[in-house]
Amino acid sequence: MVLEYPFTPPTAVDPPSEWQELRATCPVAHVRTASGGEALLLTRYDDVRTTITDRRFVRNTPAGGGTMGGFLADDAAHLRWRRLLTRSFTARRMTALEPGITRIAHELTDEMIKSGSPADLRTMLGFPLPVYVICDLLGVPATDRERFAHWSDRFLNLTRFPAEEVQQSGRELWDYMRAHVRGKRSAPGDDLLSELVTVVDSEDGRLSEEELIFTGQALLVAGHETTANMIGKMLAMLLARRERWEQLLADPNLVPTAVEEVLRFDANLGFGTHRLVTEQVEIAGTVVEPGTTVLSSMPSANRDERVFTEPDEMDLTRSPNPHLTFGAGYHACLGQSLARVELRTVLSVLLDRLPTLALAVPVDELRRREGLLVGGLEEVPVSWS
Repeated sequence: MVLEYPFTPPTAVDPPSEWQELRATCPVAHVRTASGGEALLLTRYDDVRTTITDRRFVRNTPAGGGTMGGFLADDAAHLRWRRLLTRSFTARRMTALEPGITRIAHELTDEMIKSGSPADLRTMLGFPLPVYVICDLLGVPATDRERFAHWSDRFLNLTRFPAEEVQQSGRELWDYMRAHVRGKRSAPGDDLLSELVTVVDSEDGRLSEEELIFTGQALLVAGHETTANMIGKMLAMLLARRERWEQLLADPNLVPTAVEEVLRFDANLGFGTHRLVTEQVEIAGTVVEPGTTVLSSMPSANRDERVFTEPDEMDLTRSPNPHLTFGAGYHACLGQSLARVELRTVLSVLLDRLPTLALAVPVDELRRREGLLVGGLEEVPVSWS
């Protein structure tokens, strides 16, 4: 039987019932995607982790230059790029950004409070904060923040905008980053991109202009849209049950583990990770032939009963918490340290500034953003007194 995918969840923040059923009875399921193609859907933790870390599963992404950065389709080139970037994109460097992120969070919270209750937290805080942070990281002038937000919103959306508009945004962003990289070559600053322009590794050499342009583009798109949506989802999940928010108010030291649990608990992560099988492999007793497309459901894996105790309960003290939201192995998200700092900072600021914060609508009235490669909510209406 071929199932229609993606599944329809009961609410914007809850998981579809199919995940638990498939984990129990059909961990390798045949599905038909929204584009009409067929694939195998994996829902168990160990199987999903294998597709992320096993090099027999490669990114199912078309090669090409320009805005796609075709060099990343080549596994060796991709690893070289990651090695060079990892030298500068460290957890220590991301933590050093925390004072600036805190300042931005307070400024945006000031504006939200000034606008009055109720307000859309996604628009007022979740959406602008990450793009402001990425612009600071890349040395992009504050005057260009709105352009970056515009490009990012279109670049990761599959259905909201016409294809030509999406492609045009990609071209504009690529052209902007080319000029920006060249500017950093001639007049470097103290930002990450300036450091990457000058870094030379004895084994891997120097990042090319195309790699630098792609790096700036990738940091914007991945670092903005995913975190922007995660901020809204985090608050929606925590405010959906009042006792969760009250627990954090009573013990703000729980913020780090609460953020990890929110990342694990998120049932709205997007369409799943696409991988192409390069040689015959067996998954959960099913033989998979080369050329097969495999979809890995990370949010389902994050609720696997074989790994997590009471996985459908949000435990803000859960530790350890080996969720797969940021991937694993050599495909682990390079920006995860930055995302964690942003989420922890925003949550701490809101707990401090708006302890009476509450959802302004019932949870079942929240709406998913449609067409995004990453999951999100259309609005996160909140109120306070």
